[in-house]
Amino acid sequence: MALSFAKDIKPMFTELDRDHMLNQVGLFDLWEYNDVKTNAQGILKAVKSGRMPPPKDEPRWTNDKVQKFQDWMNQGYPQ
Repeated sequence: MALSFAKDIKPMFTELDRDHMLNQVGLFDLWEYNDVKTNAQGILKAVKSGRMPPPKDEPRWTNDKVQKFQDWMNQGYPQ
């Protein structure tokens, strides 16, 4: 199945996720394609380890969500 950032990946990040990464940590915007693409390896590592999303804010990603993100990466980060 062909994935896209706009349709499949961006919706996986909540407003709390975005706020944490953009305003609290000050790293990048999870709703911006280029930011997510550039940081995809780190995001994948963080969601696999359970460091992301922040534990007090959001439930951990399911294995299906992690796999979808990895599939998007493997497909060449389609927009």
